[in-house]
Amino acid sequence: MSHLLVTGGAGFIGANFVHYWRRHHPHDTVTVLDALTYAGNRANLEGANSVNFVHGDIRDTALVEQLLRDGNIDTIVHFAAESHVDRSIHGPAAFVDTNVIGTLSLLTAARAVWLADGGKPHRFHHVSTDEVYGTLGPNDPAFSETTAYAPNSPYSASKAASDHLVRAWHHTYGLNVTTSNCSNNYGPYQFPEKLIPLFLINALHGRPLPIYGDGMQIRDWLHVEDHCRGIEACLLKGQVGETYNIGGGAELPNLTVIETLCAAVDAAFAADPGLAARFPDAPAAKGQPTASLKTFVTDRPGHDRRYAIDETKARAELGYAPARTFEQGFAETLHWYLANEAWWRAVIDGSYRDWVETNYTR
Repeated sequence: MSHLLVTGGAGFIGANFVHYWRRHHPHDTVTVLDALTYAGNRANLEGANSVNFVHGDIRDTALVEQLLRDGNIDTIVHFAAESHVDRSIHGPAAFVDTNVIGTLSLLTAARAVWLADGGKPHRFHHVSTDEVYGTLGPNDPAFSETTAYAPNSPYSASKAASDHLVRAWHHTYGLNVTTSNCSNNYGPYQFPEKLIPLFLINALHGRPLPIYGDGMQIRDWLHVEDHCRGIEACLLKGQVGETYNIGGGAELPNLTVIETLCAAVDAAFAADPGLAARFPDAPAAKGQPTASLKTFVTDRPGHDRRYAIDETKARAELGYAPARTFEQGFAETLHWYLANEAWWRAVIDGSYRDWVETNYTR
C-alpha cells in the first residue's frame, strides 16, 4: 500500500489517522476526501505534510472514480460517516444518505476502477462501530466478530447496512475488503458534541453536565491513536474479507468517566492558577467542585445499556493491543483541549449551542 484515499479525513478519527499515517509512513501519498459538514474541519489537518485535500462528497461516484485513477490509489480507508446518535434520532435520513448510499458509491467506484482489466492490488478498509451489535446485559460476554447484528438506533442501523454492503462486495465481486468495528473513541480534534469534549467545555463555562438516566451506561473507551494503530494493523496484517474488533480495554460506566473528568478539571485548576483567569465561569475557578454541575436528565430513546469489545482476534492475528490505559489517554486528552482552546472555540457555532445543555452521545 502506498497511495491512500482517506474519506472523512478532516473529521475526528480520520484526521487523527492522517496525522498518524504521515508520521509512520512518510513515503506514502495520502489524499483526503471530505465534504466538510459541521464536524469536518480542514484545520484538523494542519501539520500533516504532503496531504492532497479534495473537498467533495463520497456520494459523487464519478469524482471518486477520478480520484482513484488520477492518484493511482490502491487503498481506501473509509471513515466518512454521520455518527452522532442523538442527531440520528431527530434526522435519520441524513444517516442513510451518507452511511449507506455513500458507502455504496465508494464500493461502486472501487469495483469499476480496481476490478477492471483483471484487477490490480488494492484494499478497501471500512471503519465501523461496536454499536451494530446492539446492547449487552451486565453479565453477557463482550462483542466478538461473530456476534449477531442487532442495531438499536438509526445511526447503528445505517452503519450495520454499510457493513453488509462491504461484505457483499467482497463475496459477490471479489473486492479486497477488511472491516474494523471500534468502541468509543476519544482524543484530540473530537467535535464537541461527544461526551468527553462536550462535558469538558461545559465544565470550563460553568454549564450543566446533563447525564442520561442513571449514568450507568457502560462503554469501552478507546484512545483515537490506539484506534489508528489498530487500523494500521488491519491494513498491513489483516486477512482480506475479515472483520476485526478494535477496543481500548477500558470498560467504564459513563458516570465514572464524568466523575474522572470533573476531578481532573479540579486538579488542573489547582495546579495552574492561570486557568481561573481564562475560564472565570468554571466552578473550579471559584474553588467549587466541577461535579456540582452534574444534572440527571431523562434517558434518550433506545439508549443501549452496555457495549464491550472482545479483541482476542485482533490480538492474535494482528498483534494489536491498546498502548494506553484510560487514565493515561484521558490525561493526554485533557491537556490537549486546554492547550488548544483556539481550535475548539473556532468549531463551536450555533448548532453546538442547541445541543450543549441537553445532549451528549452514547
